[in-house]
Amino acid sequence: MIDFEKYKRSFKADYRFSILIPTWNNLKYLELCVNSIRKNSAYPHQIIIAVNEGIDGTLEWVEAHGLDYIHAKKNIGICYALNACRSLIDTQFVFYANDDMYFLPNWDKPIWEKINELTENQQSKNRYYMISSTLVEPSGNNPCVVVKDFGHDIETFRETDLLEEYSNLYRNDWSGSTWPPNVMPLDCWDLVGGMSIEFSPGMYSDPDISRKLWAAGVRNFIGVGNSLVYHFGCKSTGRIKKNKGKKMFVLKWGISAHTFMKHYLRQGDIQFTPVDENRLPMPNNIKQLAKRIVACLKKQ
Repeated sequence: MIDFEKYKRSFKADYRFSILIPTWNNLKYLELCVNSIRKNSAYPHQIIIAVNEGIDGTLEWVEAHGLDYIHAKKNIGICYALNACRSLIDTQFVFYANDDMYFLPNWDKPIWEKINELTENQQSKNRYYMISSTLVEPSGNNPCVVVKDFGHDIETFRETDLLEEYSNLYRNDWSGSTWPPNVMPLDCWDLVGGMSIEFSPGMYSDPDISRKLWAAGVRNFIGVGNSLVYHFGCKSTGRIKKNKGKKMFVLKWGISAHTFMKHYLRQGDIQFTPVDENRLPMPNNIKQLAKRIVACLKKQ
């Protein structure tokens, strides 16, 4: 039985987003993350911390700063941790972030504007969505990411340089929101049941929740190019025993996560052409069948 406790400390009525941040003995990054939200946001937000263990002083720090939180004495991973935060949420928007992120000035304003743009015409097809900020990372070739090195860790982080240069890093909006930091209506979160615990501790749970939203009819998966968040990357996942999420995704959905993100979400495209039904080319269908067979054989 998973054992955790919940603590509710904030009661502010004008919050825009409820920001859920899972953390696992990663205090120095969590401090930087939370402080960046508090000083660089255009609007007030509820911050909810999912504390896994917290034996490095995290629990005491969270309590001292009056944050809402859940505390699990053992590491329960991100899927259980995020789901456990549900009853603490005060707003109509679930915003999921990682603790190794630094939020740049006014990151939330363009996201709020995008939400209003989607919903102002009151069309039911725009009521549901997933919207991501754009990550700035020190390395890589992800088409959704702005690559610029301002440090790979806390010790090498060049915060002053980043704050001086970030407005030059804006890019076009892009298609294919799936990983954090992202926001969706609370109704969306509840409709698909939050994170899927079969992906615990969390590998491939991000594309899975996007795939669940897709199955529910959501077609707006948008990355906002002028909402920037610096990401150090993999400061917790490198310490855990990973689940076989890649294989699990294929067995659950019949296609690979890569195929879903490329052909359904069209990740990285700047042309938004969502479709109600997606028919993969015949060679790709054959390839997906082969992957399902291999995944089933490996399961035996």
